Amino acid sequence: MKSLVSIYKSPKRDEMYLYVRKGTVLDKDLPEALIQVFGKPAHIFDMLLTPEKKLARVETATVLQSIEDSGFYLQMPPAETEQDDYLVKLPDEFLSFNDPV
Repeated sequence: MKSLVSIYKSPKRDEMYLYVRKGTVLDKDLPEALIQVFGKPAHIFDMLLTPEKKLARVETATVLQSIEDSGFYLQMPPAETEQDDYLVKLPDEFLSFNDPV
């Protein structure tokens, strides 16, 4: 499966992208709730997506399947923090609580 897609960037959140088939009329073909969350899409570029094409954050097959099923693929930004989930940031007063004087 391959598809010619248009990629749009969200003005509301950095690194949020919308993939749709080229020629999709965004105001008419996409859910209004999606457009409200995404904001006014800014066209970035068009590209031919094939299963062999590598994308940075998602499997190409996932994007193609989502476009086939629902007409779009919404790529969310990466997690806000760079910390691993198991790390907890403690206040400084706790870090020196048991230090010898």
